[in-house]
Amino acid sequence: MLQLAITVNMPKTIKPALYVCSSCEVSLESWSGRCPRCGEWNTLEVVTNTNSASSGIRLKLNNLQSNIVEDERRFPCGIPAIDKLLGGGVVAGSITLLSGDPGIGKSTLLLQIAGESSTTKDVLYVSGEESVHQIALRAKRLGVRNDRLSVASTNSADQIAAEILSGRHGFVIVDSIQTIALDEVGSSAGSVAQVTNSSALLTQAAKQSNCAVIVVGHVTKEGNVAGPKLLEHIVDVVMSLEGDSSAGLKLLRVSKNRFGPTNETAIFEMFATGLHSVANPSALLLAERKATDGSVVLAAMEGSRPLLVEIQALVNPTSYGYPKRAASGFDLSRLNLLLAMIERRTTLKLGDKDVYLNLVGGLKINEPAADLAVVMAVASAARAKKLNHNAVVFGEVGLSGEIRSVPFVARRISEAKQLGFDFAIGPKSLKDKQSAFLIPALDVKSALNNFLG
Repeated sequence: MLQLAITVNMPKTIKPALYVCSSCEVSLESWSGRCPRCGEWNTLEVVTNTNSASSGIRLKLNNLQSNIVEDERRFPCGIPAIDKLLGGGVVAGSITLLSGDPGIGKSTLLLQIAGESSTTKDVLYVSGEESVHQIALRAKRLGVRNDRLSVASTNSADQIAAEILSGRHGFVIVDSIQTIALDEVGSSAGSVAQVTNSSALLTQAAKQSNCAVIVVGHVTKEGNVAGPKLLEHIVDVVMSLEGDSSAGLKLLRVSKNRFGPTNETAIFEMFATGLHSVANPSALLLAERKATDGSVVLAAMEGSRPLLVEIQALVNPTSYGYPKRAASGFDLSRLNLLLAMIERRTTLKLGDKDVYLNLVGGLKINEPAADLAVVMAVASAARAKKLNHNAVVFGEVGLSGEIRSVPFVARRISEAKQLGFDFAIGPKSLKDKQSAFLIPALDVKSALNNFLG
């Protein structure tokens, strides 16, 4: 019997397409009209997948020691406060993400950086939101004029990447990542697929050409960077510009930095000519302070920088069945927790009182060291008695009313001394027993009894 051998050529395994929801960012292998997680309609978008075959070219290996260059790869951006924030300047070939609320001053700050940096290298400022004429008007207002600064207006990520790879620029600024799009991705600009692929393309171009790139990122209503979390993972540095968009100080924070310290802060003030670094923000914040009941000065830390800020509290009998609590610049959940602790551990009764808390200057303080200052400000307002002495306050408060230690005590004390305060009220610390400037408080009850008249 004749047997036939049939050879079947099996097709290569094809990686299925990946669909990502632009609302909740869930990943699915098949498309549907409605997202199964968040329930939104028509939000699933395909993300381009590429299959790399086994015939790839071997990697080019480099010796680590021969590629280490200490400071030669950094260059100053022209604003000393930002250079210090980044650990000594901008690293060549790095990609930085700058986020912030609308109108906070992101474009203003970046155009200032572009103008200052263009004194030493060729800089390109690309905007997907403004025309070249609009950029020129803002540059005229800021006094930015330099022949080595080029501007362009485009929404094409392919064009921007090609310009980065051309090697004609040492520094490129893109405003913003949500307004540019790749030609090969079918979705609109700002979608998950576009933000993911565009940021990956710009990152690859920056690394290949050794060109430093800064991209602007929009934020959501909650204050988080808009788009996929992958965007923050891809970039080397994540900075956020915070503060009141209409007035007050602006804080530039670094939450991620592959080349330097994190949790550092630079403080700026907005003028008609742009953002200017504040040399002594504590003195500026306390310049108009009036020492009354409900007013307490907190010795806070912004990264490794001490900052004295006034905390104001107002306590009134409630006009409704349920007391109202409101906080500006301080976490409301933390405030409610501290109010419950005050009622349980002291004789103050706040169950029928409205409590309002405000941090002067439009600042936001998240560190636990603000607890004791908040408690003393609320108690001072409730008792209608101001703080006895010219003192600053800091310390974390536990649910049992104990005052716990906090870091950077010496720096807080040094800042308070420079601004003429008599002493500090804070936790008992073994390291600072020798400091007569710090008067320790063991718990909240003793602190209120000893320091509120």
